[in-house]
Amino acid sequence: MKFLVDAQLRVRVARLLREGGHDALHTSQLPDENRSPDADIARIADAEDRVVISKDRDFRDSHLLRRSPQRLLVVATGNIANDELLSLFAEHLAAIVAALGGAPLVELRADVLAIHGDE
Repeated sequence: MKFLVDAQLRVRVARLLREGGHDALHTSQLPDENRSPDADIARIADAEDRVVISKDRDFRDSHLLRRSPQRLLVVATGNIANDELLSLFAEHLAAIVAALGGAPLVELRADVLAIHGDE
């Protein structure tokens, strides 16, 4: 699966995804790096069939209102340590990928993986 990790998440998230066999970019790798506007991130993700991974509620709102980005993984864990977040990704990666194969919006929470179909 192809991912685009937003700036509020560490580059280590993209690295973990690549180590798991996925194609993952971080916004720091885009032409405007971490200053890339949300609209550009969504446009790039949609053009390259990538799932945006973000903590930013603006992406969720844009997805629900305009279906842009087309696929989104919202990290809704609150403030947790980076190592704890990476552990959550590692623990749930297979389930995340499976969920995103059939649902356009998935939320990774500290206690559950919430899967949203077309709303």
